[in-house]
Amino acid sequence: MENTAIVLLLGLLEGATEFLPISSTGHLIVAQAWLARTSEADKTFAIAIQLGAILAVCWHYRGKIAAVLTGLLRRDAPAVRLVVNLFVAFLPAAVVGLLAGKAIKAHLFSPAVVATTLALGGVAILLVERLRPTPRIACVEEMTWIDALKVGCAQCLALIPGTSRSGATILGGLLFGLSRTAATEFSFFLAIPTMFAATLYTLAKDWHALTVTNLHEIAVGFVAAFVAGLVAVRWLLAYISRHSFALFAWYRIALAAVVWWVLVR
Repeated sequence: MENTAIVLLLGLLEGATEFLPISSTGHLIVAQAWLARTSEADKTFAIAIQLGAILAVCWHYRGKIAAVLTGLLRRDAPAVRLVVNLFVAFLPAAVVGLLAGKAIKAHLFSPAVVATTLALGGVAILLVERLRPTPRIACVEEMTWIDALKVGCAQCLALIPGTSRSGATILGGLLFGLSRTAATEFSFFLAIPTMFAATLYTLAKDWHALTVTNLHEIAVGFVAAFVAGLVAVRWLLAYISRHSFALFAWYRIALAAVVWWVLVR
């Protein structure tokens, strides 16, 4: 019963933080270190439950996804352009992840790295909010493949735990001229191929580390991540329509201080 409660908590944590610019991977690394759940199976669990969070985005945007798929069949220009842009943005992190993923997992998955990148990311958010250019792109349909490539390169930073995939892509989008809404929505859409690929690749590679008990834990965490992810996506879209990202910056800096004090020093 206690173990179920723990994986439920981890699933809720994953879903609640995946799409906010505060790093879900960083939160899970810290939580698992605190709970002494740091085996290879535990690391695979943390990645596997990301599928629940990404399906939350698919559900939220199900109408738009269906429209894009229908548009592809009809060869509608906006649908084709969006899919091409997502493919272009997906490539940089996919290539870097394949080349350096093993080394990153072996050397950078630690509370010290997470604390450092949480703090640096918080400072970056404050700087971007102050220095970002006037938006020239109001919605994702206006993006060119060059805009998408720039955001994709920014996503490579998220391979470092604690950086935040959504944080890197949203901040990159803001710096490259996207509006808050466009940057956030493109980040959500880009999460679909990126997280599906990363999760399925990890599961295929590390399936041998899992047991029947692990599969039960993944199922519980998956459902919890889906529910929390859906709530988080809808809340964030409503929040950014009226506020900046400064709140997340100060949260990251405060959490970095706590992690460093409790788990690193």
